[in-house]
Amino acid sequence: MEKPASVPKVKAPAKAAGRTGTIITLSVGILLAILFAASTAYSGMKAGLTVAAGIPGAIIGSAVVRAFAKRCGYAGTNEMQGMASGGETIASGMIFVLPAVLLIGAQINFFEAVLVGTMGVLFGIGTAAIVENHLIIASKDTLLYPEAMAISETIRASAEGGAGLKMMGAGFGIGGLLTMLTGSMFGLINNHFVLYGVREFKWKFELEVNPLLAGIGFIVGMQVAIQMFAGSILANFAIAPLIGYFTDMAHGSNEVWNAAGVTVNSLGFDGIAGAYNRYLGAGMMLAGGLIGAIKLIPVIGRSLKATLGGNEKKSKFGIFLLGFSIVAVFILSSLFSGNLMIGLLGGALAMVLAFVFVVVAANLTGTLGTSNLPVSGMTIASLVLLTVLFVVMGWTSEFDLRSLLLLATFVVTAISIGGGYSQTQKATELVHADRPQMQRRFLIAAVLGTITVVGVIVMLAGQLADTSENASFALPQANLIAALTSGIITGKLPFTIIFIGIAMGIVLHLLKLPIMTVAIGFYLPMATTAIILVGAIVRLIVEGRNKEKNAGRVQNGISMASGLIAGGSIIGLTGILLSISGVLTHGTPTGWLAGNAAAAALLGMLVLAMLWVLRKRNVSAKATK
Repeated sequence: MEKPASVPKVKAPAKAAGRTGTIITLSVGILLAILFAASTAYSGMKAGLTVAAGIPGAIIGSAVVRAFAKRCGYAGTNEMQGMASGGETIASGMIFVLPAVLLIGAQINFFEAVLVGTMGVLFGIGTAAIVENHLIIASKDTLLYPEAMAISETIRASAEGGAGLKMMGAGFGIGGLLTMLTGSMFGLINNHFVLYGVREFKWKFELEVNPLLAGIGFIVGMQVAIQMFAGSILANFAIAPLIGYFTDMAHGSNEVWNAAGVTVNSLGFDGIAGAYNRYLGAGMMLAGGLIGAIKLIPVIGRSLKATLGGNEKKSKFGIFLLGFSIVAVFILSSLFSGNLMIGLLGGALAMVLAFVFVVVAANLTGTLGTSNLPVSGMTIASLVLLTVLFVVMGWTSEFDLRSLLLLATFVVTAISIGGGYSQTQKATELVHADRPQMQRRFLIAAVLGTITVVGVIVMLAGQLADTSENASFALPQANLIAALTSGIITGKLPFTIIFIGIAMGIVLHLLKLPIMTVAIGFYLPMATTAIILVGAIVRLIVEGRNKEKNAGRVQNGISMASGLIAGGSIIGLTGILLSISGVLTHGTPTGWLAGNAAAAALLGMLVLAMLWVLRKRNVSAKATK
């Protein structure tokens, strides 16, 4: 899933006052890369959505420059936001595929996964660097890079005041405190509100009071949030009750397709959702990914023709990275798979697909920004082609399936890097900073991000492999990829249900609705989409009737929401790691203040805290001009 966001057109700063390359900016940049990689990995695996790190990184970087490195100016701030984006970009790609290795019952080798991700980084940066001058310089009148413009303006505006940083700090405090009280760290207060329907009408409403998810809802806004929640309404109040109605008519004569001995009429809502709804949602997401990939075909042709046919100077460093990664991918894919032909044919196809889609991603970022980049669609298209190759060649063992998913991890990492790198370099150009220097910094951040994300996934392996209804991590994209690849190779897939989901996705497309957004809402627990909607409603209240007048409050709200996400994810991840290590044993948030009343009270506290932080109406709108 992409990083939904609404980005205004803004004017870039005229020049960069300062220099890059100080120990302070590099050190803080490394820290931000690691923090945003860990935070994005946690929140993305939990909610299926990620949030770009460019603007939060710019706000933090500006505060560091003002306090410790004034001579660095805009250039130093840009260096730190670029490194934050490098770490976040890695997580926004790898978490879609790599956890699927765990979902098929295999294990992830830390060093192996780091090498695969690093090759994706080198290949993605190398490819994007080759077409960089054409996309950023020669096409500056046609490719506007809206999010890069917003980042560059944030760099300028943040240098004039610290309101954004204060809002991020307030959000981090709220998010961290509530997560400590309700999550795996202390678990004192129940944060789940749940209502079930009667047996004759099997529905379920649930809401998780989670500041991280509320922050995501504030950032993505009402349109995306309501589309996701609509998918949950369809799943929880239409499809599941409908299946329950017909299965009750079966009178125990039919068994669940994947659970021999369990009759369909014995299933409650959770059983229906696990056995049927999730596969309908997978079919919908598959339809969205394939339709998105088909729509990209003309863009692929234009992108390759324009970028590779240009006469602009090509990056020697990019050519070196690309050449090195090509040789390394052939060698590593052969070694990791234990099959020379998989290394040659599978590796070659993976690199061709990665090259094409990196160029497309770098091009589309100039129009859409990374927040709306269809990474999932390009990944699904690549995965289907790779899976077909494996089936045709007879590579269908469980170990071969693991090799397939590692190749797909390489592809998705390269694709996400292509968009993130291009956007960072455009922001660097807009503030007149040193692009070759930023290229090296982005590379360092992306490699560190790879190590961090793989480390987080390996440490959480036990929880990520949990596919029950009450699993801690929803992993919608990884579950889709695991079900799709293993199902095609083994034939153990409810194809009828998948096809029905595809038909539902086609209907959404014909109605001009965003398939992936609705489908992820259908797939995710309503607990997740409901609190995302609450966050969007808070934004709607803050905006009021006069959006232009309240633009400054909304901008501060986005900073606060970024803090909520960071606080919730970092504290939540810390709590889980402490529980895994045995330092804490409060794994279940059902302490002395349990029940729906506690969850409802906690929800009220969260909403009031967000509104109180944003209570001032006379907020300067400098950051949005």
